[in-house]
Amino acid sequence: MFAEFKGRWLAIFADAFERLALVLLCAPFVLAVALTLTTHPWWILIAISESLAVILILTRKPGAMALAPYPFLIGFAGTALPLIIRPVEGGALIPAAVSTTLMVAGLVLNIAAKLFLNRSFGVVAANRGVKRGGPYRLVRHPMYLGYFATQLGFLLSSFSVQNLLLYVVAWAFQLLRILEEERFLSLDPAYRAYQNKVRYRLIPGLV
Repeated sequence: MFAEFKGRWLAIFADAFERLALVLLCAPFVLAVALTLTTHPWWILIAISESLAVILILTRKPGAMALAPYPFLIGFAGTALPLIIRPVEGGALIPAAVSTTLMVAGLVLNIAAKLFLNRSFGVVAANRGVKRGGPYRLVRHPMYLGYFATQLGFLLSSFSVQNLLLYVVAWAFQLLRILEEERFLSLDPAYRAYQNKVRYRLIPGLV
């Protein structure tokens, strides 16, 4: 009885903490990007991409969550670190058309994946139902692939050593997050069947 009560309140606290913390990180990030839109209007794509994740966390539906420290840490860090990134004037390493194309492609994939998730999105690994439609027919984690593409496009158009280090650490956490999500979800026979059907995690034919 006590363990069940403790687990329920721990879940409530973890849920409230990640929502509040991400909102507090997202607001200054969006503001920083907004201040550069007169000279770099295409940077609105990164603001949309990161904001969508926070919005979905605020509106997600409930599900069984992994509450151990490790999955919570990697899930939160993977989502929070990109919100610490700041735009850099004069930091473009490639033409704007190329970086913008990369960001658009990532954002389109991201939105498509989120539409098929249908409020089944969260920071920490959770089972809110196995998704098989749309981009999930091609790879098991299309949303993360979209994040990588959008964030890489932004990094190459707004490069700094600080941004590079933050993204590298964030991407490392995202890869760990993918492995942890698969470990957690594979407890469900329906997900194991999905793994057998869709063999690749991120890039068809490669990974």
